[in-house]
Parts: sequence; structure tokens; C-alpha cells
Amino acid sequence: MGLGTPLVLLPGLVCDPTVWAHAHAALETRAAVTIPAYDSLDALGAMAEKVLRETPSRFALAGHSMGGRVALEVLRRAPERVAALALLDTGVQPLAAGEAGQREATGRHELLQLARDQGMAAMAARWVQGMVWKPRLGEPALIGSVIDMFARSSTDIFAAQIRALLARPDASGLLAGIRCPALVLCGEDDTWAPASRHREMAVQIPGATLELIPECGHMCTLERPEAVTRALLAWYSRV
Repeated sequence: MGLGTPLVLLPGLVCDPTVWAHAHAALETRAAVTIPAYDSLDALGAMAEKVLRETPSRFALAGHSMGGRVALEVLRRAPERVAALALLDTGVQPLAAGEAGQREATGRHELLQLARDQGMAAMAARWVQGMVWKPRLGEPALIGSVIDMFARSSTDIFAAQIRALLARPDASGLLAGIRCPALVLCGEDDTWAPASRHREMAVQIPGATLELIPECGHMCTLERPEAVTRALLAWYSRV
């Protein structure tokens, strides 16, 4: 039996293929898998255009966190090329107006300054505190894998991707027009991209499947890789 529809997996902010390792291993027996890098691009639209240049003419598309937003920009530009869409721990709204948006921008720039002053690993050690389910913060293997992944990136790339996220476009208008098999997945205890947001997204996408992973925060593919991969396999089988 030959391989099915190619699969593109999009990492989140300063993440690399490690974030998709478990899913990649399971899915590569079914599809040719591509995990693009964003290099130093500082706009989600530019990232999406790079993905489109580097991928097959039609593919299933999954994005985690910032990667979910890039996936939606791919869909905005070339919906006919997207055979299926999976959105993991992400969102569709632009930067909030007023004080809420300013708080987000300030928090991101504080992390960037920490990375410049003390290195990416020091930044990651602080950032990870809000990125995984709190009862697992004492697990060295899990937390070390997240910190090591972030530390492999650079402050310049971190800065570029922060600029991209702070200038993120509103993608909410795209959801109702999605006509391909869609999965909306979230760690049930994600405090950054909460489950309530994903419930709303799933309602707006015709025929979408919603998966909430218990005892799991924002880094779902590393925290609960088996559960996430099961959901992705079921989603991919619908292509």
C-alpha cells in the first residue's frame, strides 16, 4: 500500500521538529511528513507563504500554537491545497485592544529581554512554568525536553516570532468556511490557549472534531504524546 496524502506539521513559537516527534513517528508510515522551519521570518503571512512554496500541491495540515495560526494563514491563501486541518492549542483572535493587549506585549518583551540577558535556556526555564500542567513541573525529563528545545533556538528568531505574533491577523472569519476534515485539540488545562476558546472554534467549523486532553497544558504533543497522536491518526484517517 502506498502512502496517503502528504502531511505538513507546523511547530509553534521557537519550537522545532522535537515537538512533533511522537506524531511524526506514527504518521510517517502513512504519509510523507514535512515539518517546515520559519527561519527569521517575522510575519505569519510570510511564514505561510514559505510553507506553500516548500510543500506538495495538496496536503493535510496540522499546526500547534503559533503553528496553528500559520496553518490558518496557509488556508487563507490556498484553501484548495489543504485536504484536512488540525488546530492544536492555538487561537484565531488578533492582539487584544487596550490594556489586555499591552499586558501580552509587555510579557513577551520581558521574556525576550531575559533571553538576551541570560540566554534562551534561562528564558525557557521561566516560560515553561506556565506552559505545562502544573503537577508535572517537577518531572525533569518532560521539563528538560521543553527547555532544551527552546534553547536550541536563538534570540533573533525569538524576537522575529514575537513580532509575528503581536501583529497576528484576525482569522476568526475563516472558520465557518472550512470544508475539509477538521480537528480542534487542546490540553484541558492549557492556561495560555484555554479549552473554552477551542470549544468556540470547533462550533464554528462545520463538522469539526473537538478533543480536550485531560491533565495537559499548552505543550500537548510533549505532555501527552500518545493521546495527541491517537487523535491525529483518527483525524488523518478522514482525509
